[in-house]
Amino acid sequence: MSQDVTGLYEEFGGDRLPPGQRETARFPVLSKSGTPSWDRDDWTFEVWGAVEEELSLSYEGFRDLPSETQIQDFHCVTGWSKFDCEFTGVTFPTLAEAAGVRDDAEHVMFHALDGYTTNLPLEDCAREEVMFVYDYDGEPLPADHGGPLRVVTPHKYAYKGAKWVSGVEFLTEAERGYWEKRGYSNTANPWNEERYS
Repeated sequence: MSQDVTGLYEEFGGDRLPPGQRETARFPVLSKSGTPSWDRDDWTFEVWGAVEEELSLSYEGFRDLPSETQIQDFHCVTGWSKFDCEFTGVTFPTLAEAAGVRDDAEHVMFHALDGYTTNLPLEDCAREEVMFVYDYDGEPLPADHGGPLRVVTPHKYAYKGAKWVSGVEFLTEAERGYWEKRGYSNTANPWNEERYS
């Protein structure tokens, strides 16, 4: 049973297709430096920083967490949007609850296998639609789309959703990630066309 969250655009006062975007049926592949390799036996997902309990989960351990399937829209900063993506994984609130986020945590930094990082305020992550995804359209997430695990952020441009995500750091002060340091918007709201800072 999947949950359709494609109506979240109504919260932002815009149309389903954000301004400056074109709808595509394809799912283009973009990354900063190619697809990293990984080994299921060695892969771990880490949670650390301003949490009560740091976590280190194996691939199977991560997939044992409570999961759900959502139908989401996906907006790339380069100008395309793909509607009705079926993603299965663990919601951010579920993971945050497992780690016990401290009261002084205000920001989140996502870390990836290829060294990529991206940041968001904790309040922007603490939504059921922000997910750590391992299946796409009922199949394991392909490596070029971020498998074994990626973040999806349907209320933000997709560079806020790290591919090949390997961990989450809870921060007490804001820091900027890879693209944010290079001039991309720190807020990344598609309906306001917040592409660059």
